Amino acid sequence: MVQTTITVTVDGTSYTDQVEPRMLLVQYLRETLGKTGTLIGCDTSNCGACTVHLDGVSVKSCTMFAVQADGHEVTTIEGIAGADGLHPMQTAFHENHALQCGFCTPGMIMASIDLLRENPNPDEQMIRDGLEGNLCRCTGYQNIVKAVRSAAETEAAKVELGATIPVGQPS
Repeated sequence: MVQTTITVTVDGTSYTDQVEPRMLLVQYLRETLGKTGTLIGCDTSNCGACTVHLDGVSVKSCTMFAVQADGHEVTTIEGIAGADGLHPMQTAFHENHALQCGFCTPGMIMASIDLLRENPNPDEQMIRDGLEGNLCRCTGYQNIVKAVRSAAETEAAKVELGATIPVGQPS
């Protein structure tokens, strides 16, 4: 069996591993590194449960091979909280009851962080459009949209007060 050596920084830690060239990034994260917060939902890239950040941009890790992440930085749901506690998006999801079963939540949060990185002040339609690649079968999205708006407002307040925590970065 052919193996390829990759070096990937995941959640701030560098890893060098031998992987099969056909191993998906989601499999590498879950099976090799134990990052089980990144979920496997549909295996077809439709649901978004496997969303992570690759060099700060959200990607569906079921659509990438682990070898494609070689030399890059990956951030998973486990890597977004800071020493002071939850990431502002995690807090917003919690405070706005933006989950029910929780299966889509890691991918929704990762996609939402990237959405605010691209547009720090989206309106409701922009949020819905920005998250359309992530499916939730439980909530009807209303509280997810509220959570993203809340996080945007919280981040805007931090910027106004001179804080240095940009959206999409660990707090």
